[in-house]
Amino acid sequence: MPEICKKCGMIKDLCVCEILDKEEATKIRVYTIKAKFQKLVTIVEGIDRKNIDDTAKELKHALACGGSAKGGQIVLQGDHKKKMKSVLVKMGYTSESIQVE
Repeated sequence: MPEICKKCGMIKDLCVCEILDKEEATKIRVYTIKAKFQKLVTIVEGIDRKNIDDTAKELKHALACGGSAKGGQIVLQGDHKKKMKSVLVKMGYTSESIQVE
């Protein structure tokens, strides 16, 4: 007997909870700041806290950079503003909710 999702009540193979969570995300804000030793880092804010670790891992892999997820923010080493919107859209976030500054 297949497993059933507790949140939506559908079979795990057909469950769309993760996709719906990404679509309901609030505004995602992407910007750069100068950190220690005047190095640029890219900050991503607005990702849901329960998805933040997985999203950070996927972003670091897709952008080939280091980084971390702390305090509701994803901090990535380097300037990745130009690529960030397309990478987040490929991950399932809506382009209307992503604001690159």
